[in-house]
Amino acid sequence: MEKRVKFDFEIYFTNGGGIKGEDFRLDILGENISDKELADYIVDDLRLLMVGETKILNKEILNEPHKRKPINAKVEIETFVDLSHTIEHGLVTYKGLPAPIVCDYFSRENSKKIYEEGTQFQIGKIEMVTNTGTYIDCPFHRYENGKDLSEIQLDCFTDLDAIVISIPYSKTLEITAEYLKNYEIRNKAVLIHTGWDRHWNTDNYYENHPYLTECAANYLKVCGVKLVGIDSHNIDNTTGNSRPVHTILLGAEILIVEHLCNLNLLPQEGFTFSAIPPKFKGVGTFPVRAMAKLKN
Repeated sequence: MEKRVKFDFEIYFTNGGGIKGEDFRLDILGENISDKELADYIVDDLRLLMVGETKILNKEILNEPHKRKPINAKVEIETFVDLSHTIEHGLVTYKGLPAPIVCDYFSRENSKKIYEEGTQFQIGKIEMVTNTGTYIDCPFHRYENGKDLSEIQLDCFTDLDAIVISIPYSKTLEITAEYLKNYEIRNKAVLIHTGWDRHWNTDNYYENHPYLTECAANYLKVCGVKLVGIDSHNIDNTTGNSRPVHTILLGAEILIVEHLCNLNLLPQEGFTFSAIPPKFKGVGTFPVRAMAKLKN
């Protein structure tokens, strides 16, 4: 049965004054609607500014036919997908590099000696190399005079139009340019989904992993992509000492994100990608909270 909501409202402005409404009726989907949803709708529908406190009063759900589109029938809903691994004490991301140390610098127990009863704080201490967890590489990682994290503009790693290209590791470990053709990739973040993240934090993760070839890196470069990510141990082949993919992409100021996860949860297109690091001077790599923002 179709539902409507009847309610009163009071809205107060941060610069003084307010407005009130009585016995409003709106069409809704479902059996109920929150006070916040109603207040947000009123504020948006009336194009109100400087809104402070809002109150929804005397709310009542009625069985009545709809007269227009329900207010909670959203056309688009943004959904976030976390694409980052969790960093914890003792995690090994790259064999040969030290695991992070995560501990208390100032413990809750010690804080009891300073603050009043019932008030406690914790200040953490982290010691780690920058290649830990899911991280981003910028030109300084490879080139002495390349841009470091403090010099990379926000629009280079935030809300980038993105695409997922699925190349299962069971099919190939060597990802050539042929696997990247016939996709619209210019000015996009290209995320390579191999499924290798299933081995995360196991001995299998570090050896014989999927990687891009030099020709693949050159193809991405000439196509003008903005960023390249992969859910593998390294975007380069680590069996030798050369790193042509890092050399080519970072030389063209195309950022790299390694050790992604959950790419299987994304559609091929129709989302944006972000991987935002702190603004460090003199650092070329750092962990990120990589994420995708989908619109359904």
